[in-house]
Amino acid sequence: MTSLFDDYLHEATTRIDALTAEADAGALTPAIDLIVESLAAGGVVQAFGTGHSEAFAMEIAGRAGGLIATNRIALRDVVLRGSRGVDILGGGSSLERDPAVVDELFEVSPIGEHDVFIIASNSGVNGSIVGMALKAKQTGHKVIAVTSIEHTDAVEPKHPSGLKLRDVADVVIDNKAPYGDATLELAGVKVGAISSITAAFIAQLLTVAVAQRISEGGDTPPVYISANIPGGDEHNKALEDLYGDRISRTA
Repeated sequence: MTSLFDDYLHEATTRIDALTAEADAGALTPAIDLIVESLAAGGVVQAFGTGHSEAFAMEIAGRAGGLIATNRIALRDVVLRGSRGVDILGGGSSLERDPAVVDELFEVSPIGEHDVFIIASNSGVNGSIVGMALKAKQTGHKVIAVTSIEHTDAVEPKHPSGLKLRDVADVVIDNKAPYGDATLELAGVKVGAISSITAAFIAQLLTVAVAQRISEGGDTPPVYISANIPGGDEHNKALEDLYGDRISRTA
């Protein structure tokens, strides 16, 4: 079993090392520029992902060490804040494949003029993902995509436009996941999915780089501290209040 653990560690670390090397070489700079420009203009980072890629949005928005000016858009928002019934959430992947859900998501989300979107999807082809990117672009927003280039190149588009997330975004970041996401062969199947790990790493690279830029400009980066340390709630609420209802935090 130890060998299997070591094999998976190798799959993770080689990808993290590659992402770090690319970041050091400036590969993330275009995305960092867009985020810094948005925040400087009073904008908010709108993060969106479906399925397991929602974990990326959770890394971006509302966690300790993360930027205050962030908002997570989730498919369930059409139930929590919109007109859809709860039964729609029980349809497996059908909602994330529905491009029509995007219009209502925009209606119930606190989206501002200067906001920038970061959209994560390993496949980059589902209807809600591509639809969100298209809607953001149509309404004048910049879009950063986090996706698996290997996977998205190997599958057909599912959005009626015939486009994939990478075709719509202003900046594309490869999460280095393989086709199918899993990395290890075992008894005729593949196990060891990797995209959640690499996507979380990308989210944190972007966060720390943006915070560094803000610091270099002479300001204190507006970031969350853990709510589970003394003064955490008070610190976080004071900064959240600067954005009012432009950011939302749900359970």
